[in-house]
Amino acid sequence: MQRDWIQKWAIYSPDRIAIKEFETGRSLNYLQLNNLGQHLVTWLQQRFHLQAKDRIAILAENSLAHVALFSAAQKANFTLVPINYRLSTPEIEYLLQDAQASLLIAEDRFRKALTPYLERPANIETWGWDDLENFCDQHKDQLCQQQFSVQIDEDDPIFILYTSGTTGFPKGALYSHKMLFWNSINTSISLIINSESRTINCMPFFHTGGWNVLLTPFLHHGGYSCLVKKFEPQLVLQLLAEEQATLFMGVPTMLNMMAAEPSFEEVTLSNLHYIIVGGEPMPIPLIEQWHDKGVPIRQGYGMTEVGPNLTSLHQDDAVRKKGSIGRPNFYVETRIVNAKGLPVPANTPGELQLKGPMVTPGYWQNPEATQKAFDGPWFKTGDRVREDEEGYLFVVDRIKNMFISGGENVYPAEVERVLLSHPAIAEAAVIGVPDVKWGEVGRAYLCLKEESSCEPAEVRNFCTERLAKFKVPKQIVFLVELPKNDTGKIDRKRLKTEAKSPSDQS
Repeated sequence: MQRDWIQKWAIYSPDRIAIKEFETGRSLNYLQLNNLGQHLVTWLQQRFHLQAKDRIAILAENSLAHVALFSAAQKANFTLVPINYRLSTPEIEYLLQDAQASLLIAEDRFRKALTPYLERPANIETWGWDDLENFCDQHKDQLCQQQFSVQIDEDDPIFILYTSGTTGFPKGALYSHKMLFWNSINTSISLIINSESRTINCMPFFHTGGWNVLLTPFLHHGGYSCLVKKFEPQLVLQLLAEEQATLFMGVPTMLNMMAAEPSFEEVTLSNLHYIIVGGEPMPIPLIEQWHDKGVPIRQGYGMTEVGPNLTSLHQDDAVRKKGSIGRPNFYVETRIVNAKGLPVPANTPGELQLKGPMVTPGYWQNPEATQKAFDGPWFKTGDRVREDEEGYLFVVDRIKNMFISGGENVYPAEVERVLLSHPAIAEAAVIGVPDVKWGEVGRAYLCLKEESSCEPAEVRNFCTERLAKFKVPKQIVFLVELPKNDTGKIDRKRLKTEAKSPSDQS
């Protein structure tokens, strides 16, 4: 199996632009990208003594340099560990320690907050992001004749992608070279992706969405991507037109904000085959608004540990199959089982399980979590779905209590762990509640310790220092006692039911 995609396109289409950076206007064609990958391998091996399977942690906004590192990783079997720069300093330190990275490449503004951690003995080496970008500018046009004879197994990870865990601690999903290839194949069979494809990528690289929904399939097929550091609705609308994008990926919150822009009616998007939507269900009126614009909506389902491009709902079925995530992509096997692991009949809810070459080998240094994630060869998604008579899948609920706020996964256990470390809080339960702007936001139900007091603002400030902003509960409700079920566990179902009725909240 060919694992060095950039090298191949440097031969077939050396002058074709692979990546452009909107903010600076800089770009790299496939020959330049291949040059950089080769020079980076040599530099990283000589300067930092990196070897195959060593981890490179990355803490930076979207940039051409990310893709140059990807090229180096394909050549030398390095493992990239993109880290969410929106996380708090303690969260980032935890990930760095867990990944056991040999090198951290970070923007100065993010690296400064980590100075006490990085100055401890035996911690990882660092390289400035500006230094990396200068390296890229200096070496992109310099041919490198060095050949790399690194053995790469198909299950070796090219990424470790951290996902928030139901235990309150993130888990590093191993994203292998095999997954990379088969996700690209599944995607290109489902969608129109070839060397003429063009997209705008504003999804951050600490998400699998930033890398693997469109970017890596585009690199595999010789396409073009324009990188944007952050999503701005007016800007993205403008770029979709100016860059003649053929595909775009977003979440419903983003598409809603774009459709609300004054320029939405006037902008011409005639090159767009469709927009790929995931992360949460898209309201029918919003689908119809984009369809009226002449832009079809393709909805789907994915997850970091598998794919992520797993199902697809054809645009012609967007209204007829309202709420569906579509049918499985070509090389994705699915089954729906009950609590005993037995298949369920059509239209009967059960857990969605997945099998295929796009499934993760497991979690980084976490055999217990890996074992729990599988039922034999089947990956347990933790999502409760049903399948209708035509084979279309519908998500019923999330078994693991996760909710999605503005396209970001939020796991209550992680937030609750932080809340319970507050000296005044005795009990905590977090649920997702509907929100017009973000889809869902967190509501925290709290019980205070005896003779303790605390204000909602104090709770939010406490969380803000320890959690990413999107995880901080927007609503705080104080209760004398949290509702419990017969086994003494917090009755989340009752909290969700009560959340639908008016209550005191801050």
